Amino acid sequence: MNVAAISPVISTAMPIGPADGARGLYIGGQWMWPEGRAAICVVDPSTEAVLARVPDATVEDAQAAIEAAAGAAEAWRSTPPRRRSEILRRCFELMTARTEDLARLIALENGKALRDARGEVAYAADFFRWNAEEAVRIRGDFALSPTGANHIVVDYEPIGICVLITPWNFPAAMATRKIAPALAAGCTVVLKPASETPLTAYALAALYQEAGVPPGVVNVLTTSAPGPVTAAMLADPRVRKLSFTGSTQIGRVLLAEAAKRVLSCSMELGGNAPLIVFDDADLDVALEGVMLAKMRNAGEACTAANRIYVQAGIYDRFAEALTARMSALKVGPGTDASTECGPMITRAAVGKIERLVDDAVSRGAKLLCGGRRPEGAGFFYPPTVLSEVPHDAVMAHEEIFGPVAALARFETEDEAVAFANATEYGLAAYVFTQDLARGLRVSRRIDTGMVGLNRGLVSDPAAPFGGTKQSGLGREGGAHGVLEFLEAKYIATRL
Repeated sequence: MNVAAISPVISTAMPIGPADGARGLYIGGQWMWPEGRAAICVVDPSTEAVLARVPDATVEDAQAAIEAAAGAAEAWRSTPPRRRSEILRRCFELMTARTEDLARLIALENGKALRDARGEVAYAADFFRWNAEEAVRIRGDFALSPTGANHIVVDYEPIGICVLITPWNFPAAMATRKIAPALAAGCTVVLKPASETPLTAYALAALYQEAGVPPGVVNVLTTSAPGPVTAAMLADPRVRKLSFTGSTQIGRVLLAEAAKRVLSCSMELGGNAPLIVFDDADLDVALEGVMLAKMRNAGEACTAANRIYVQAGIYDRFAEALTARMSALKVGPGTDASTECGPMITRAAVGKIERLVDDAVSRGAKLLCGGRRPEGAGFFYPPTVLSEVPHDAVMAHEEIFGPVAALARFETEDEAVAFANATEYGLAAYVFTQDLARGLRVSRRIDTGMVGLNRGLVSDPAAPFGGTKQSGLGREGGAHGVLEFLEAKYIATRL
């Protein structure tokens, strides 16, 4: 299948390279497949068929991308905020108008259900709308110093060229969550998307170009050698910012690399989200919340509910009702409109889920539904519920990243909080109770950057997204998102 044929956004913007469905690197406003570059195959996880091929960028390509970003930096920095705002708003409008095309592309290369893909496009586009508004509201400060000796003037300036690295699970949203605030702040960027899902990043690059983003302001490259390519970019003295979303393990490596040049870093890393259901919770609200927190994107999300703690008084009813809902989900290709749970991203991802489920069962967990990989093509794993998962099970400490609900029982509020905090991660948590005082109290006691109180979704472009402990540094979204791409400059003066 030639992916270029599925969408006007893609087919009109993408050049044909040395193979059917080929894509070029996007550097300095140009599409290119440099001579001698190998190809990276993009695979449909529903069928294991090759969808397209993209260039495998080298260190030289990365250096060319930085050069393009540097060449565009001064002009973009000097572009009036209102003009930057209008361009970002146009990106939002184009993404919204082409939701169906982009959603189908995401469903093809990522495998997620179309309904989830449509939701991702809406969420991703909203970062442009939000940051279009933020672009014209970057304000400094002016005050008299406490001694009266001088005035304090604080100005905010673009931090400089930014290297952005995004994962495969939200190929549109993870990119726009970084690109939109960076552009609003006046920075130029080089985006390295995951090699599993690069087509969405390239389609969006064409859209940015159409919206009026000048050449070199956004550059996109794909590589199968992220280590040396990223290291080469971070070693360039013109680069001043690294923003990464991915695993904690890789985040630590990148932080060490960035430390060599004391680069500013934003890190959105791994999670191990607890979800707590108290006896007094509204059962229907809690079930809806768990299905959203667990099964959004088939569980392949860093904010996914990884450990579900249910108070003893409601535990059996909750487990039965959740099992009924999980068992009823339709598994199938992401592009099928009736699919509710698509495939995992790779065969290795399925293998990891199997390992975690087998480990939990071997330690005494009870399998209530699912738990067996289906035969045939595609990287599928069924919605699965495990009851009485022991606290020493590997999945209690490691992200499942799949459609497996791991239930454990608790008795008291203190016990629930202790279980929730028994992890090195601190990205998201969820609490369900009809007692508002308890809900707020428990939310404050849980050591995470975000809490969903009686709701299974916390992501919002207007809110600061990020975690504590080993889940990262900095925040994305809200007013905090633009500040990550700005430097405060203090000027002391006497009037």
